[in-house]
Amino acid sequence: VLFNLAQMIVKDGEGATKWVEVRVIGAINDEEAKKIAFTVANSPLVKTAIHGCDANWGRIIAAVGRSDATIDPSGISIYFDDVWVVNEGISRGKDAEEAAEEVLKKDHFVMTIDLGLGTSHASVFTCDFSPEYVKINASYRT
Repeated sequence: VLFNLAQMIVKDGEGATKWVEVRVIGAINDEEAKKIAFTVANSPLVKTAIHGCDANWGRIIAAVGRSDATIDPSGISIYFDDVWVVNEGISRGKDAEEAAEEVLKKDHFVMTIDLGLGTSHASVFTCDFSPEYVKINASYRT
């Protein structure tokens, strides 16, 4: 029940058109995995890339780096559903990015970030930032 409620809250976000599970695996502990998952899930640049169906893995790596968690950029792999885009810090090329962009066109997908450091993991749900989100939040004063 709680899992379904969490999904409903994300799907009902202001102007949301997509909902995404950000899954971090291979972290050294659960706290580090959670810190990275939340930093990526809350990144405005990642959220706008999701809306634009842009498999911009550089934005994801940048958010991982901002998390202040223990990482080794040369060990990070990134997947959109089952499409492998980054292998141990190196792009798998244009074909992989184009395949990932097809995944990003879906209403729901899983972004997996494998840190390659340990066995801990965490998942966070997020949504995209759409023009409707900007319109809603620019139309009133708080």
